[in-house]
Amino acid sequence: MRLFSFKGSDGRNGVGALLKEGADTFINLCATDPSIPNSLQEIIQSTAHLDRARLALGNSSAIKENINSITFKSPIENPGKIVCMGLNYADHAKEGGNARPEYPSFFMRGPSSLTAHLSPIVRPKVSDKLDYEAELAFVVGKKARHLTLENALDCVAGYSIFNDGSIRDYQRKTNQWTIGKNFDQTGAFGPWLVTPDELPPGCNGLTIQSRLNGQVMQNANTKDFLWGVAETIVLITECMTLEPGDVVITGTPAGVGYARTPPVFMKPGDICEIEIESIGVLRNSIADE
Repeated sequence: MRLFSFKGSDGRNGVGALLKEGADTFINLCATDPSIPNSLQEIIQSTAHLDRARLALGNSSAIKENINSITFKSPIENPGKIVCMGLNYADHAKEGGNARPEYPSFFMRGPSSLTAHLSPIVRPKVSDKLDYEAELAFVVGKKARHLTLENALDCVAGYSIFNDGSIRDYQRKTNQWTIGKNFDQTGAFGPWLVTPDELPPGCNGLTIQSRLNGQVMQNANTKDFLWGVAETIVLITECMTLEPGDVVITGTPAGVGYARTPPVFMKPGDICEIEIESIGVLRNSIADE
């Protein structure tokens, strides 16, 4: 299933299920079955709710709506944790002047840094060095601690797309990256959550690409991860408990703007698209604060 959070033209929040990728029509799950919560975070925690969503998707009397009539919200609006990886592609580590790492870099984002599909990524007043980063995201559906390579993927509720918008001068003001990664509305997330049954295990072997105003800036494949999704979960859960609704961002490949000559940063009026094979396209305009 391809599940997404939205606000309807009537102002109500809901959860939709896309009939198929590229289609304009979706099933309004909450209108079709009022027992389905209007929170995707709540749905993914319950096998019963997921089963109801599948039944609603196959219901011949399901309530169908046009996707152009709604406003997308981030799939998970208020995750308890947003755990981000850095330097998970050797080529990106190299372009940043780093050797192939022995351990990934981890940092956290806060929910206020998120923005949804088709909503603007905001360039802050204090900097013009807003960079793009194409990344695979996954959302946790089950409480997870001390997982192994054999059972790690069992905790994944679904996969999505993330643009880890980074304020590069602030990122480099300290040895920790957190401040440059948490400006309001810089992390684009969406458009939907794709359940694992529709994708290869751990999303291995999928093309990932960023485009700025139609020009390809990053073009890679998730098979080039230094740490795959299962390995990432093992590393994180040996340190902390992952809980339902937590989001993990898996790192970006080479081709980011700051490493180019001359550097390329996003500016108001630009359109940035992140595409991951079999998941979809996350599209955002850029606006000034």
